[in-house]
Amino acid sequence: MTGAARREQLVSVGRRLFATRGLEGTSVEEIAATAQVSKPVVYEHFGGKEGLYAVVVDRELSNLTAEITAALTAGGSDRETIERAALALFDYIEGSPDGFRILVRDVSGAAPTGTYSSLMSDAAAQVAYLLSDAFAHRGFDTEHAQMYAQMLVGMVSLTGQWWLETRTPPKEVVAAHVVNLAWHGLTGLRHTPGLVDQRAG
Repeated sequence: MTGAARREQLVSVGRRLFATRGLEGTSVEEIAATAQVSKPVVYEHFGGKEGLYAVVVDRELSNLTAEITAALTAGGSDRETIERAALALFDYIEGSPDGFRILVRDVSGAAPTGTYSSLMSDAAAQVAYLLSDAFAHRGFDTEHAQMYAQMLVGMVSLTGQWWLETRTPPKEVVAAHVVNLAWHGLTGLRHTPGLVDQRAG
């Protein structure tokens, strides 16, 4: 196995173990044993489990950041933007459940690019920018756009953590209900919500 291939193998092994046990619950010995290598090989590539953990978290954050940023900047109506952002998170959870489990754990600070909470804060800042325009267009006070952005992102994030374990109903249905609440509010909920952009998901 080449050095690059070995490194990728260790990243894959670490990803599975960290998702199950967290950083503190995972040992270098366990990583090495699962990968069927000696402990010095792990140290050679990553300097220890913290280095491996940082690489895993960095990759997951980069992937999720790219997906959410693309969803928020693709244009379209305000509602379509909310739909795409919600679906981007659920798509990521579906495709990378181990990665999401790692991100929503208490990150130790070893990750060089931040944590899941900082990613959600960045997403909220982008949503606030979009909401400011929407609020101004509708004659609402733009001062509260940041607060509403935190509400929207928090609602989607927590729902994603719940859906990670339940996986039902399907992600498109969950996204439709999230947007139903966000778009219509409790007093305007539709009985059978659907997504405006049926191509999404």
